[in-house]
Amino acid sequence: MKICSFRRAVACAAFSVTAALAAPAHAARVGVLSNQYFAETAAGFNAAVAGHAFTAIDVGATTPSLAVLTASYDVLLLFEDGTFPNATNVGDVVAAFANSGRPVVLGAFYDQDRTDTPPEVIPHGWGALETIDPNTTDGIATPYAARSLNTGTLVPHDLTAGLTALSSAKFAGGNDAKPGTMVVAAWTQLNARGKVDPAIAYRVTGGACVIHVAIAPQYPAIGVAGVDYDGDFHRAWKNAFDFAANGCAAAGGSADAATAIPALSDSRLALTALLVAAIGFAQRRRLAWRAGRR
Repeated sequence: MKICSFRRAVACAAFSVTAALAAPAHAARVGVLSNQYFAETAAGFNAAVAGHAFTAIDVGATTPSLAVLTASYDVLLLFEDGTFPNATNVGDVVAAFANSGRPVVLGAFYDQDRTDTPPEVIPHGWGALETIDPNTTDGIATPYAARSLNTGTLVPHDLTAGLTALSSAKFAGGNDAKPGTMVVAAWTQLNARGKVDPAIAYRVTGGACVIHVAIAPQYPAIGVAGVDYDGDFHRAWKNAFDFAANGCAAAGGSADAATAIPALSDSRLALTALLVAAIGFAQRRRLAWRAGRR
């Protein structure tokens, strides 16, 4: 039986792995969870963000089960408009969704229901989700002040692809990155602690990937484009959903790709095993060659 050469095996393995990782994002089923503006946001994204399907889910008073969420959606978008008591229950089930290996995307005003938000806001907490989200608040949470993207902070990444500008009149920012969070874009304005205010960030914790785009996803329903918000608004959100649809594995050769969630599909596991086997074969050939020269 003819045995493939090592070089050919490595070439095949490398090509297959690269092709798998560089594949464009598949169409994701995105559940849009909020206590308000869930329908308007889902409709807006369906119209303006190509490649994914968005379904509105009202979580103001009821909490969908984990079984329903995992059976129906590949990615969840979670935000709120005004704090609400059911946030804790929602946070617990969304955390379980993330820990099952399905990415979660957060948007403003998620920040305002975190337990570290000022008491006068009456935060209810997001339960287990607060243990795996990328940011804490800066003690104010989504300040009603202008924010503009600092393009000098953009890290080459799938989450920042094509972004040249992004601004908000008052519904963005107010966050502080946790240790281990990858901040790939920041606002020009510092947060209330005088530190970098993340505009786009994500954090991988075990099998969970949580992405935070720190601007209101419902902006088209509550503001005027070019006045209240401007720039590459829908591109920023599309990048987030594309990255999430790829399981938070970089499709564009991002510098920090090593921090992405390990691919769990059978095909990717097989490709990884092939590459490992090829490397092992090379080591055995090298040892045999050295032994023959002694």
